[in-house]
Amino acid sequence: MKAAILSVGTEILFGQTVNTNATYLSQGLNELGFDVLYHYTVGDNPKRLEETLYELMSKVDLIVSTGGLGPTEDDLTKETICKAFGEKLVKDERVWNEILERFGKNHWEITKNNEKQAYVPEHGTVIHNAVGSAPGFAITKDGVTIVSMPGPPREMKYLWNNFVKDYLAAFSDEKYYSLTLRTFGIGESKLETVLIDEIHGQSDPTVATYAKEGQTQLRVTSKHKDINQARKKVEDVVKIIEEKIPGKIYAYEDIDLQALVGKMLIENNLSISSAESCTGGLFASELTNVPGISKVFKESYVTYSEKAKMEILGVKQETLDKYTVVSEQVAQEMAEGLYRKTGSDVNIAITGIAGPDGGTEEKPVGTIYIGLCYKGETKVKHMKLNNNGRIWVKNSAMLNMFHMIYEAIKADA
Repeated sequence: MKAAILSVGTEILFGQTVNTNATYLSQGLNELGFDVLYHYTVGDNPKRLEETLYELMSKVDLIVSTGGLGPTEDDLTKETICKAFGEKLVKDERVWNEILERFGKNHWEITKNNEKQAYVPEHGTVIHNAVGSAPGFAITKDGVTIVSMPGPPREMKYLWNNFVKDYLAAFSDEKYYSLTLRTFGIGESKLETVLIDEIHGQSDPTVATYAKEGQTQLRVTSKHKDINQARKKVEDVVKIIEEKIPGKIYAYEDIDLQALVGKMLIENNLSISSAESCTGGLFASELTNVPGISKVFKESYVTYSEKAKMEILGVKQETLDKYTVVSEQVAQEMAEGLYRKTGSDVNIAITGIAGPDGGTEEKPVGTIYIGLCYKGETKVKHMKLNNNGRIWVKNSAMLNMFHMIYEAIKADA
C-alpha cells in the first residue's frame, strides 16, 4: 500500500522544531510493509492543509498525520480533515471525562478551549491518549485511510505503539525485514563504489547507504509476504557485504560507535580513564552520554598544555623537546602516565593538531596520535585526517579513539 506522512505545524517550516516524527513514522510504516512515497509539511493554514489533503487522497492509500490537534485556534487539523473526508465533529464524552480527570489530577485549570479536544469525527475510530489531552483518530473514505495523531513526539509514539501500529498491520499483506549495519573507517562514496552491484543491481533486497556523523550506515531491506523469506534474503546480501568490506562493520544494529563502546565497557566491567589534548574533553563528553557509564568511567583530564601533560601525566621534558608535543612518544607517555595515575583497565590519550593553524609540512593539520594503554599494554595509532575544519578534525579524532577501544576489547574477547 502507498502511504504518505503529513506533518502539520508552522514551527516546523520556520525551523523552530525538528521533525523527528516523520523519521520515526517512516521506519514504522516500512516495517509494516507500507511504501512511504511522500513526506509533506504544511503550516497551520486550513486552506493549504485542505489542498494538500485532496492532493494526497488522489495519490496514496494511507495518510498518517501529526500535529494541529491542540486546543488553540490555530490547531485546525481535525476540522480540516473532517471537511475533506465529509465528516462532522461530535463530542465524545469518554474523551471529555479523560481530559477532566487528567487536568484534575495535575491541578491544572481547565478552560473553554480544552473542550474542543473532546470533539472527534462522528464515524471515525478514536485513539485514546493516556499521556496527553488530545486524542487521535482514524477515518476511511473511498479507499483512503487517514490516521491523525498529536504532534508532541512523546504522545505520537505512545499512540503509535499502543494502537496505531496494530491497527495498520491489518491493512498490509506484506512485511518488511530490515537490518542496519554500522561501519567505521570507510566513507559513504567509497562504500557505495564497493557495493555498487548490491545497491543498483537489486530491487529486493534493497541496499541504501547513509553518512552519519563520521560513521556510515547501511540499511538492507526486503519486502515479502513471508517474513522468514524476507529475513533470509537480507541475510544472504549481508554475507556478500561482509566479504566486500571485511573488518569495517562494527554493529548489526542502529547504534553509534560511542554508545556501543560504552556498552562493551559496562558489560565487560572494564574501568576507563581518558586524557585529551586536541579534542578538549570531547571524548569524555560523548562517553558520559552512555547510560550507566558511571559504573566504569573513573577519571578524565584535559591536558591541553605541555605543563599539564608533564605535571598530571608524567610526560618527560626531554620527550617533548626531542619529539615535540604531537608525537607517538608523547601519546605513549600520556597513556602510560594515565595508567599509573588511575589504574584503569582502559587508558586512552590523544594529542594532535586540530587547526586551523599549527600545522607544518611534516605534521599538517589533522595529524593525530592516540595512545591506548589496555590492561597494561600500550599501542599508539597515528593518523593524518583530512583538514575539513577544526570541529570536523576533533570529531573524527574522537571517533577514532572510540574505535581503537572497540578493537582492543573485541580482540580480547
